[in-house]
Amino acid sequence: MLEIALEISQYNTAYEDVTTKFFEHFVYISDSINRIGENWTGSWDENEGFFYDVLSLPDGRYIPLKVRSLVGLSPMFPVLILKKELLQKVPEFYNRLRWFQKYRKDNGDYLVIEELNDDADILLSLAPRRRLEKLLRALLDEKEFLSKGGIRSISKLHETPYMVNIDGEEFGLNYQPGEGNSNLFGGNSNWRGPVWMPMNYRLVTALEKYAQYYKNGFEVEFPTGSGTMLTLAEASQEISKRLVSLFQKDENDRRPINDYFEVYKNDPHFKDLILFFEYFHGDTGRGVGASHQTGWTGIIAELINRVSLFEQQGMKIIEQEIAM
Repeated sequence: MLEIALEISQYNTAYEDVTTKFFEHFVYISDSINRIGENWTGSWDENEGFFYDVLSLPDGRYIPLKVRSLVGLSPMFPVLILKKELLQKVPEFYNRLRWFQKYRKDNGDYLVIEELNDDADILLSLAPRRRLEKLLRALLDEKEFLSKGGIRSISKLHETPYMVNIDGEEFGLNYQPGEGNSNLFGGNSNWRGPVWMPMNYRLVTALEKYAQYYKNGFEVEFPTGSGTMLTLAEASQEISKRLVSLFQKDENDRRPINDYFEVYKNDPHFKDLILFFEYFHGDTGRGVGASHQTGWTGIIAELINRVSLFEQQGMKIIEQEIAM
């Protein structure tokens, strides 16, 4: 909403008030999930380097639910670069932004904007750089979220079930890469392990945004523990390639989405059939759920395009596309 309001404000200054409102909302949300205090149970766990859900009970207790899932990675999604050229077109908003930042600094409140310099772009993100670095270690770890076919919805660490005791009753879950191990959700595991295309797309595009801001000054290990260092743009492309590989034939003319069934290799009526499954097995890449989910799995066409542009013309094209 902030991005939309900013765009309109360039042509109608009356919308600068609305832009300021959305900016303040963003700051308060960021403060809420990032705050660490003696009398505050926040989402961020500094020791484990992850954002966790927090259960609020009627008696005032707050219990962190230490499930390492896409929910904990979602603070990476909202990222926006306020270009200096744009800010020059909305001076009232920019003045209010600077005042609000100073006000929070003077009162010792959490500062969302880590770098605020005249004549420079501004990065808005729910995940400050130091915490982003820790999140990326988990995201790009093949023992956690990174699979050969994209990013899992729950860390593979939860092959060991996670359990929590609330008022004497046990609750828990475990990593389920494909079908569920109960009748919940009709027997599908849904968000308990599989790869989901729309959430992966959000991660890919978020990494590209961060790459546009940090340029080559921010590198990550891909995969974690490998010793291979990549820029954020390169890491984004490597995730995209893994997603695209779900649909590609391997050296034996078999596609991971088809679970290597012979009919999809040899039958002339089926060998070139590509289905848009709802989600994908967190270990093998096999298609799971509905087989016609073009509404979101069809975004693979855009990822194919991005991979092709990157390989043919380099990161410059991706950066230009993001900036448009």
